[in-house]
Amino acid sequence: MVKNGNQGSNHAVRVFRVQSAFTELEGQVHGPGELAETTGLDDSTVHRILQSGIHDGIFVREGRGLYRLGPGAARLGLKALTHAPNTDVAHEVLEDLRKATDGGLVFLFGLAPFGGARKQCLDMAVGDSDLAELGISRRALLLVFQSLRTGACGRAILAHLPEVIQEGVLAEPPPVEAGPGAFRDQGALLTSLKAVREQGVAVDSEECAAGWNGLAAPVRWDGLIMGSVSVLKPQHAMPQWSASALWAMKEAADAFTETGGPGAWSAETASSF
Repeated sequence: MVKNGNQGSNHAVRVFRVQSAFTELEGQVHGPGELAETTGLDDSTVHRILQSGIHDGIFVREGRGLYRLGPGAARLGLKALTHAPNTDVAHEVLEDLRKATDGGLVFLFGLAPFGGARKQCLDMAVGDSDLAELGISRRALLLVFQSLRTGACGRAILAHLPEVIQEGVLAEPPPVEAGPGAFRDQGALLTSLKAVREQGVAVDSEECAAGWNGLAAPVRWDGLIMGSVSVLKPQHAMPQWSASALWAMKEAADAFTETGGPGAWSAETASSF
């Protein structure tokens, strides 16, 4: 018997919940009971989903009654990464944010597809500025900007990742080249992530580089965290972020978060930098 639309949709949701459970639980190998408890599904439903996914490589059986995510799940993830920001629309959003923050250094970051929980710069709007004015070397800048625990740009992403990934990032020390304001106390860092989720933005004081303050907001695609949009300003020029800057940041993030339409980041406007 062919499933109707609602039945097929509900099944897809249940499959996704089981896949997501693997990313939320500690370790890579899990049994149906553990997955059922995490997803809220019954054991028999989870077992059927696992069995049906083995053929497509979504799940791999590891010993008696244990499973892990298979290469099929990775292929789905890589396919999702093809939904990248629309180049022209994205850069226009960044330029508008630069004007709204009176010449701030504006960046768009995305989660890196390889190399663990990291971020990478996808685009920027810095005018005629030389990034060397941040006062750190290009290599140090790369290391600091890759870390998810450093700067508003990183914490805006980290705050919305699964706890198991957060724990891995928090276990890493902050980059040696990070600014004097970088969080070095784990408790304070966790508290800051809660504030990001509550306020919708992340702010930092000299986390990426001495003398520079940061502001960032998370970028989502179809509900999933994909990256962040951020701005850096000299501390003497912006000791505290104004209400207009906060508003402009949220508007920029909203432009990237639109899906299914002419947004800066959507399946309908996929392209790559």
